[in-house]
Formats: sequence, C-alpha cells, structure tokens
Amino acid sequence: MGEVILTMKGIDKSFPGVHALDHVDLEIRRGEVHALMGENGAGKSTLMKVLTGIYSKDSGTITYEGREVEFHSPKEAQDAGIVIVHQELNMMGHLTVAQNIFIGREPRSGLFIKDAAMNAEARKLFKQLNIEIDPKETMSNLTVAKQQMCEIAKAISHEAKIIIFDEPTAALTDTEIEQLFVIIRDLRAKGYGIVYISHRMDEIKKITDRVSVMRDGQYIGTLITEDCTKEDIINMMVGRVIYEEPKTHSMVAPDAPVVLKVEHLNAGRMVQDVSFELRKGEILGFAGLVGAGRTETARALFGADPKQGGDIYINGQKVEIHSPKDAVKAGISYLSEDRKRFGVVLKKSITENSTLATLQEYTKGAFIDKAKEEKVTQKYVDALRTKTPGIDQLVMNLSGGNQQKVVIAKWLVNDSQIMIFDEPTRGIDVGAKQEIYELMNQLAQQGKAIIMISSEMVEILRMSDRIVVMCEGRKTGELDIAEATQEKIMNLATRDIDAQNEKQMREGA
Repeated sequence: MGEVILTMKGIDKSFPGVHALDHVDLEIRRGEVHALMGENGAGKSTLMKVLTGIYSKDSGTITYEGREVEFHSPKEAQDAGIVIVHQELNMMGHLTVAQNIFIGREPRSGLFIKDAAMNAEARKLFKQLNIEIDPKETMSNLTVAKQQMCEIAKAISHEAKIIIFDEPTAALTDTEIEQLFVIIRDLRAKGYGIVYISHRMDEIKKITDRVSVMRDGQYIGTLITEDCTKEDIINMMVGRVIYEEPKTHSMVAPDAPVVLKVEHLNAGRMVQDVSFELRKGEILGFAGLVGAGRTETARALFGADPKQGGDIYINGQKVEIHSPKDAVKAGISYLSEDRKRFGVVLKKSITENSTLATLQEYTKGAFIDKAKEEKVTQKYVDALRTKTPGIDQLVMNLSGGNQQKVVIAKWLVNDSQIMIFDEPTRGIDVGAKQEIYELMNQLAQQGKAIIMISSEMVEILRMSDRIVVMCEGRKTGELDIAEATQEKIMNLATRDIDAQNEKQMREGA
C-alpha cells in the first residue's frame, strides 16, 4: 500500500429524526482495496454520498491529495478523480457502449460528435482493463457483468484516483466475480485507491487489504484483512457473536400434513417435469447453480409465468393458478429475489405497502380506513423490528433488510400459509440476515410452510429441513437435512451438466 490519498475525519451528518453519521473516520491509501462494512443502515452509503457531493456534511474534514476539500456535486467529485461504480447500474440501454462511457463529454468537431474518435478511446480503455467489448455494441445487449465493466471503464475515463465499488458482485455469477477480481487487482497494482462495499464475507477475505467497520452511524475500527477472522469482522459489525451452524436434523414432525403438492410442473425450457411436496411447518430449500430453474419454478407456481402442464394441490385439493391473484387467493405468497422491482412500491409508504395485497379489507366504499390500516402496519413494524422513523416513511428510504421486512409484512397481513422466499437475504448484511433467519424459523414454528430459494450453500444448509436440488430446469434430487452436505448438493446440481458432457464426448468419439 502507498501513501494516504484520502482522509475523512469526524464526519457528522443528521437528517430529521436520524443521526446518520456520528463523527466517522476513514482513510484510503493508493494501491489498496479497502472494504467498508456494516449492517444496512450503518451509514456506509451516507458516508460515500458525503464524499462524492450528494450530501453536504454537518461537520468534520475531508482531506484529498494533501488539501482539504468539500465537493458540492458528483460531477465535482468525478472531475477531481473520485468515482462510484453503483450496484444499480446507471447505463442507458438504447445507447452504444462508447456513448454511455463518454455521455456529456463526447469528442466533437463543431456541432458534430466524432464517433470514430470516441470508439477508439473506448477501445483504449478496454485494452487497459484487458477485456473484450465492442464500443459500438448497444448497451442493453450486454450481460450485467459486461455492463459493469463499462461502468469501470467510464470511471477510469474520468482519470479516477479513487474508485468506490458498491456491492459490485450482487448480480454476478462466480465466473464473472473472478473476472471482476482480476480487474480490481490490476487497478490496485496501478495505484488506484479502491473502496469496496460488500456484505459477502468470503469476498472481503479474498480481495481486500484493510477493512473499516461502521455500526449505527459510528466508526468502530479498521482491521488488516489478513490478520483478522470473519468472526472478528462480524462481531464489530453487529456488536454480538453470530453463529452460522448448519441444521443437523429436520424440525418437521414426521406426521406433518402435506400442504402443497406439485406434480409434473412444466413451464418453458427452465421448468421440466418438476414434482415435490411441502409440509406444514417445513422450510424446503431449493438449491442449484445459476440458471437451474429454481426461480422459474416458483414463478410458475405463483402464476407469474404461464405453465404448460402439471397439477398443483393445496391441502389435498387441486387448484388452478393462472395468475398471482389466484395464488394469493389460494394462500400462497411470493417474496421475489428482486424486491425493488416486484416486492415493494418504493415511492409509497410502509403502510401503503403493508396492506397492498389486502387493500379490499381496509376500504369502505371509495374510502380507505386509515386508522385500521395504520394499526396493522404498526403491529408488524413492531413484530419484525423494522428500523424506521415511522410507518409513513417511504420504502425507498429504508435499508435493504428493512425493505425485505416490509415485503414479509405484506404477506403476513394477508395471512399466507405457503410462503416462497426467493433469495431472502440477497443484498442485506449479516445482522439483518440473522433477523430474517430467526423470522423464518418463527414462521415455520407457527405452522407456515416455506419454500426458500438460495444460491448460498451455507444458507441452504443452515435453514432447510429438506433440500430439493435442480439443474437446467429439472429436479435432480432431494435430500433430508440430516444427510445433506455441500458435496452431495453440488453433485446433484451438476448431474445433468455432467451427463450432457459425457454424451457429447461419446458422440465426439
């Protein structure tokens, strides 16, 4: 690691009713990857917004390249060489790659944009990053991973000295994550200072040099990554020890009734002849690699996607589900992996979101019974320990973990008996994860039947009573938690792939 390039000292920021930053410190050096960690709502994003001029600080100092600064807009920060690669990419899909990178800064000849020069400059940036992307390709045609590479190229085009990565791997596959890490290591070697925000502990140990931890708007401390354990970081983040022991036996009674039976479900290429049962009080984990068909199975079951065949039985009765409305009526709820797109209405309040699926119960003629609506919302805000100044708070202002709690509240208000949790802890921190796990266990103890789809093997083994494994649209196996191991799950998750490879080898021979 090189010299200190950025120092934030005693940064303080308050909003009405919230002390978001309480005298926070941060130091970034040239040629280091510095993790910034903390639970959702700890103040990480607020600190970065103060740094990049989105928010103004109430007090404290920012020293950058030896002089005290305060940026009043993201453009000022960019011009000075401090750039954010956002988790939610800000690219315009209808424009080309080069147009996205240089938008507002295009090389011109009079009134005309010099496309050839712009494309050539984009190629030069990609060469620096050792990646192959056509500058003339339309942005919407690229994968999420390649769009992210374009964001990094855009950051470098600003002659950045500090690059902030905000949850950069949230939507990437393992292979794409490794490609990203190669680029980050190369940027570090070239002397860039990198701030890396992530909730994934394994990544932190793999890619970072130091870790700074925040909790409840305060700076807790900084650790050298290679000298600390995962447990050290978690303890600093949440102020308590969190155990991640796998479940050793099913918590479901042997005679528990089957509440959901799915037979020979078919829905396009990704759901082929899928059958399974779900019992009262059970957490049924769905495991598999990216593209295995787990989410597609859930969406077909919920009526979000049309099914081509198969039967669904609830409490022994055959039901026809053609839409989410039918599913909700049958007592099924679905917490989507993309909560911001399908789970909540971001610009509506907690109250409006909580009663969204049951609004007819709170209306009298053309009027909504606000008192009744607010009473039930407060009940679940208290029960789920949702962190919010009040139930009128817009959902867009909540942290990821608390947004997830609002989605859960919506379905608890609806009294759903069958709950599908699709990647329930994606994008939320370890403390909020623990709360979601505890909540799911409580729901199961109350008799709710839960399907949990997760890409995290530790999560599958920790939460499931039984595990269904899928590969390329088909169910390849089922394991009781008492016999489940990572190796057995991975063998089942790659069974169809291995069979196809063997077939291709035989045909090639």
